[in-house]
Amino acid sequence: MAGRECYHCKQWVEKGEEHDCWTTTEAALTQDLSEELRDAWERLRETALSFGDQRIYASHKSIMFSRTSCYFFVRPKKSFLEVCVFLGRALKAPQVRRVDEASKSKRVHFIRITHRDEVEPPFTDWLREAYDLPDAQAAKSRTKSAGSKRAARPSCSS
Repeated sequence: MAGRECYHCKQWVEKGEEHDCWTTTEAALTQDLSEELRDAWERLRETALSFGDQRIYASHKSIMFSRTSCYFFVRPKKSFLEVCVFLGRALKAPQVRRVDEASKSKRVHFIRITHRDEVEPPFTDWLREAYDLPDAQAAKSRTKSAGSKRAARPSCSS
């Protein structure tokens, strides 16, 4: 019997059979959520959609929310939604379980959501801040480069 065991999911894949265990769907990731968590998930998704244009897609065990890059993602768990939000600063708040450096300019914040009522300010404000972060960073770099160009010009003296 020719075939192989998938390195990721350990499923047996017959020779010639298509297999992509990394491909999943939002529905598949949220199908086993309790009613309370499903309500929280729906409210979280609606809130994110209200911000504007973005791409929402499932990847492995997460649901990603992205503009030019991912600004937050959700890992549905059995008893909570693990929400990972990318911000340009570190937050200190009781909702934030952990903050890690994601890059030179971004920090990822790990937040647990267990109920629909937790999807409200300040949490929703942080999501909006994360959504707007690429615009803020672009404006900041334009201001810096414009300032350095002005400073680099030689002065005219006749």
